[in-house]
Amino acid sequence: METEALIRSLRQEILFARRRIYEIGQATPLEAIHLSDPEFDLFVKREDLSPIHAYKWRGAYNRMAQLTPEELARGVVTASAGNHAQGVALAAKKLGTQAIIFMPLSTPRMKQVAVRQHGGDQVTIQLCGDSYDAASAAAHECATAEGKTYIHAYDDLAVMAGQGTLADEIVMSGKGPFDVAYLQVGGGGMAAATATWLKMQFPDIHIIGVEGADQASMAAAIKAGKPVTLDKIDVFCDGTAVRKAGTLTHRVCTEVVDEWMTVSNDEVSAAIQFLWEELRCIPEPSGAMGVAAVLKHKASLTGKRVLSILCGANMDFEQLAMVAQRSAVGAARRHYLRIDIKEQPGAMYHLLNALPDTVNIVDFQYGKTDTADASPVIGFDVAPMHFAVLTKALSDGGFPYVEVTSETDVAFRLIHYEGKLLHLPFFITLEFHERPGALAEFLRAVSPHANLCYFNYAYSGERVGRALLGFEFDTPEQNANFENVLASAKDAYRAYERVSEQAMQRILS
Repeated sequence: METEALIRSLRQEILFARRRIYEIGQATPLEAIHLSDPEFDLFVKREDLSPIHAYKWRGAYNRMAQLTPEELARGVVTASAGNHAQGVALAAKKLGTQAIIFMPLSTPRMKQVAVRQHGGDQVTIQLCGDSYDAASAAAHECATAEGKTYIHAYDDLAVMAGQGTLADEIVMSGKGPFDVAYLQVGGGGMAAATATWLKMQFPDIHIIGVEGADQASMAAAIKAGKPVTLDKIDVFCDGTAVRKAGTLTHRVCTEVVDEWMTVSNDEVSAAIQFLWEELRCIPEPSGAMGVAAVLKHKASLTGKRVLSILCGANMDFEQLAMVAQRSAVGAARRHYLRIDIKEQPGAMYHLLNALPDTVNIVDFQYGKTDTADASPVIGFDVAPMHFAVLTKALSDGGFPYVEVTSETDVAFRLIHYEGKLLHLPFFITLEFHERPGALAEFLRAVSPHANLCYFNYAYSGERVGRALLGFEFDTPEQNANFENVLASAKDAYRAYERVSEQAMQRILS
């Protein structure tokens, strides 16, 4: 089939898909966000509010609803790391067929549980291999051996058409036309169908395909003129982590996508935070890729009507911690600086006291490694316009610094220290009120009586901050008296607890 005929068929199949998919789901909202700097309107299609919290149910059900009674009786097979699997499971339960779903061994537990919840007794999960490719190969072997129908996640005309119904809902919302649409791309099914339908209804719309920086298989296919296999892909945005674009989807995307761009994992994390703050929703990383691209391009969007798809919200809870850590870096707000000071009592207090009030400390990593010099790593959450104020204050105060935001040991919070250099150490866990200046007040109170030799603190989003602090002393008497010092400074913190002797030995070993 020629590409022009393929696109005509896709448009026709989207029309046919309308009737089928609304047997198990309803249209999802299109919400508007007005941005003021610069000023433009962003419209977000809320596929996170669909029956499986992602758009994949549309294509899976549209494909499976067209199976013959004999095919349904034999059952279906698919491979998926998550959202497509849930769509197949939902469709299997609705249509009364059995589905075998192959998933990589590393598939998050939450997505396995969701598949079982949607499919019940109609679904069998087979965990196989360390990648989608391995699971897909096993699924194809199973389909061939047992005579079952393989339901492809994206490279199938009926699957693509089902995904295209979300674009039909956008058109029917009456909120168009739109100047530009940012569509995330994995295998390309959603992007191909959505772009096809939007271009038919809004001929002047500019379509931008968005891929992860280290998983851009469709852009590679466009460049090569055919789908090619990437040697390695990043899986932070796991819903779009496709090593090789589809054959059909590549042909359609070549014609209907006008521009290609990539976004980093940090930029995606910043977009997740943006969507939480604006819409009180938490998308999965792949679900936020389109909005990440919007935020990356926002300087050029003044006065435009911009469209993006929040295509899923099936993220493991444990991944939120990494997203929160990376979001400020992606928004160019978080900077980690290694700052040089003298290894002596009061030096850390003087450093903190020299910082401007416009910065927030969100991370503090320090351990004593030298008897004369110290180099604490401090993470700052600071608006871009105030970062220059921070660096000027450090320079004016005589504090040499270097940015280490991308350093591996900083990202993994590997705090270097030499236990043998710590003289008569005293370690505590400290709770303090999470407000600007609180740590400086505490250090001002205790600095005349001890030297800070260890500092481990990371902002948690609570009203109370928690840190592990180590102090050292010249004499045993100073060490023994330090609890009295802490008691006299009780207005400068909320609570403290001395680290046990067993834990001390582990710290110093």
